[in-house]
Amino acid sequence: MSARILKAGKLPADLLAVLLADLESSDPAVVVGPRVGEDAAVLSLGGGYLVAATDPITFASDDIGWYAVHVNANDVAACGATPRWFLATVLLPENSTDVLARRVLEQIHSTAESLNVSVVGGHTEITVGLDRPIVVGQMLGLANQQTLLKTGGARPGDVLLLSKSIALEGTALLAREKAESVREQLGDERLAEAQSLLHSPGISVVPEASLACGTDVVTAMHDPTEGGLVNSVLEMAEASGTGVRLYQDRIPIHPLCRSICAELRVDPLGLIASGALLMAVSADGVDDIMSVFDAASTALTIIGEVVNAEHGCTFVSEDGTVTDMPKFERDEIARILS
Repeated sequence: MSARILKAGKLPADLLAVLLADLESSDPAVVVGPRVGEDAAVLSLGGGYLVAATDPITFASDDIGWYAVHVNANDVAACGATPRWFLATVLLPENSTDVLARRVLEQIHSTAESLNVSVVGGHTEITVGLDRPIVVGQMLGLANQQTLLKTGGARPGDVLLLSKSIALEGTALLAREKAESVREQLGDERLAEAQSLLHSPGISVVPEASLACGTDVVTAMHDPTEGGLVNSVLEMAEASGTGVRLYQDRIPIHPLCRSICAELRVDPLGLIASGALLMAVSADGVDDIMSVFDAASTALTIIGEVVNAEHGCTFVSEDGTVTDMPKFERDEIARILS
């Protein structure tokens, strides 16, 4: 059998599922281990749960330390846990300066402080062969029986909701990496606005996760990252053993996201989407959670529903046509920047 060449981005889902199947643990303390679609590991502490997540920041970014804390906090929060402790492995290219090292660590510290998270350890080194810094973060948090949620907790009849709008992170990254193209299309002012989407409305979903967990009507949550909204919906369905129906005309898309994606021929449905939180909510609890989010001035939109597995994962287009859910073998950001 010939070797399979892998493209930049996450491992293909079919390969990942095979590899993770070999990593299952018999330890009874492992509540959630390595599974496709789950945001974090969950370990039983007897009276509560330790939730642990790890994510790298591998693309070039002046805000790499800030990024590393937020994306890992998101994964922990999406499990219904409160982020508490952070560790980081910081790898810097040869000939880096002490100024760079200081900036990255200061970003990690200040961002963690803003989330009431303590930086408790890590590793730093100058690494041969790198052309940019890489930060691998690990976030630990605590959850209890009432707040703990899994990606795989959705049930047929649940309603799918999304906070804020899709592809905020991807839009900001495109505006930064394709600045000249976006400037020609939209002008300097809107370019700056698109680039600032990382911070406003921002990529953190910790506040939304906290709101959701306070309602007791959420059955599952997921942090849509690589592969965008569509892949996150498919991951929730796979982890839950259900089908889903997603409505195109209900999906909230920021006007700048729509404009930039159209110009660069990028599908926003498959664009990295940190900043939105996907939730499955019991049908009789939708009004309650909508009221909570409205009181917090946080956008929350009904985008679909969970159905029985035999109905599959379908996509209802704006004209009412029903098709199989599209799949993205890799994130649109990886495709356009490779």
